[in-house]
Amino acid sequence: MTKKQKLTLAAIAVITALLAALILLSGPAKTDPAESHSESGHDHAAEKNAKDEHKDDKNDQHDEKDKHDEKNGHDDHAEENKIAFSDAQLKTAGIVLETAATGRIRNSLQLPGEIRFNQDRTAHVVPKVSGVVESVSANLGQQVKKGQVLAVISSSAVSEQRSELLSAQQRLTLAQSTHAREKKLWEEKISAEQDYLQAAQALKEAEIAVRNAQQKLAAIGVTVSKASSGLNRFEIRAPFDGIVVEKHLALGEAVKEDANVFTISDLSSVWVEMTVAAKELNAVRVGESAIVKATAFDSSANGKIAYVGALLGEQTRTAKAHVVLANPGNAWRPGLFVNVEVLAQEQETDVPLAIAADAVQSMEQKNVVFVRVPGGFNKQEVTLGRNDGKQVEVLKGLKAGDIYAAKGSFVIKAEQGKGSAEHAH
Repeated sequence: MTKKQKLTLAAIAVITALLAALILLSGPAKTDPAESHSESGHDHAAEKNAKDEHKDDKNDQHDEKDKHDEKNGHDDHAEENKIAFSDAQLKTAGIVLETAATGRIRNSLQLPGEIRFNQDRTAHVVPKVSGVVESVSANLGQQVKKGQVLAVISSSAVSEQRSELLSAQQRLTLAQSTHAREKKLWEEKISAEQDYLQAAQALKEAEIAVRNAQQKLAAIGVTVSKASSGLNRFEIRAPFDGIVVEKHLALGEAVKEDANVFTISDLSSVWVEMTVAAKELNAVRVGESAIVKATAFDSSANGKIAYVGALLGEQTRTAKAHVVLANPGNAWRPGLFVNVEVLAQEQETDVPLAIAADAVQSMEQKNVVFVRVPGGFNKQEVTLGRNDGKQVEVLKGLKAGDIYAAKGSFVIKAEQGKGSAEHAH
């Protein structure tokens, strides 16, 4: 064997030994791929399950916290809405408590109305002749008597008519003397009967002319006896006792014969004018009793329906009606809004639940009642039904046995308003 062959064999032996060493070193570190994947998956699942259990524990704790907070929130909200009122405060404020129960509602009809002038006792004063205002003695709101001078105007038309009357009176005087003379001459057989008859005819015509001139002056309200104070002087007088409610003339102003210079109304009685819908006309009849209540102050009066319109408005489909109301002391002023309760029938209807009408308050365009709770009141929204002015039917919001503020509820409303303002601040 040559030296070269020996080196080659030695190199192969070294390489073989190295390869064997590498195989032995890398064998224990390698594992089966499936086994490795299984173990990896198991570890990942375990880790995920642990996370899910931790998340569920956190969610359970969060839900319990939310329920606890929600319960506390409801309690805090109810406590916050309660209006604190002690028994001593109730007595001091005059608040009366009652219990919601069944009741009897009187059948009636509630209608809005407005106080108006009594048109049968209201006059629009016009001069009846044209002229210029010389003086004005009546003032707006003044109480005047029948025949009292309201103003004086200077009128050429009045001057002409007075002149006509004076001329007719002079002709009448002449005709009377002529008739007397002709009558005497005829009786003494001195003059012919024809002359006497002509004098009698002239006398009758003069009398007719005087009466005609007097009637013309009377038609415009001119006082004949005052002609000596000035032929053109015309006095505007009050037609009856009343109050000057309108005035439309001033000193030196030129007025026409049909100008409305004064409006005078007798306010000892007024009208309560109502608008009645077509479906309610059967309940509103002439002669029915009515109770009128002011909306601006605490006052009421009784009256009877005097008029119900026979026609419906083309646009509104409603009819007009009015109540004649006595007005002592002028307490009911025209223009005042009122509520009219028409007592259509003297019958009452049983209702399942009723409360005092004064207990209902309006807040934020809702009807509310203050229900008694320990230590104060809670505001309770209600749905109302029929109302006779004293009791009102409750359709929703209360139940029988609830104790509520029947009188003085406005005090609780004011207290609740103050509490809301402080809370907002």
